Amino acid sequence: MPALQSAIDSALIAARAAAEKLATDIVIIDVSEQLVITDCFVLCSGANELQVRGIVNAIEEALHVAGEKRLRKEGASEATWILIDYGDIVVHVQLAEERIHYALERLWKDCPLIELPSSINTER
Repeated sequence: MPALQSAIDSALIAARAAAEKLATDIVIIDVSEQLVITDCFVLCSGANELQVRGIVNAIEEALHVAGEKRLRKEGASEATWILIDYGDIVVHVQLAEERIHYALERLWKDCPLIELPSSINTER
């Protein structure tokens, strides 16, 4: 079964918030067929730890306003890879080097991508 529309909507809110903080390489992966614990991964990159924290803050604020409740957050002290779990979606904000090294897109390559609206600039 594909990702729930509510999960896709939340993932798009997170992607839009990340784009507003100039995150790069924003993608949403529908992992619902592979995982029972979540529907979507939102992946994006920041150029440095300060930007990663700024992206995370913007995503958390946007999802809070949308009524989403964060279940957990990991990696905030290092800010090289911060994971934010909202249940239906999991957001990964990584430094570009971490993104290349861990290559989550490659690990989940068999899962479909959620198309982003053109209003979300995914590459800079």
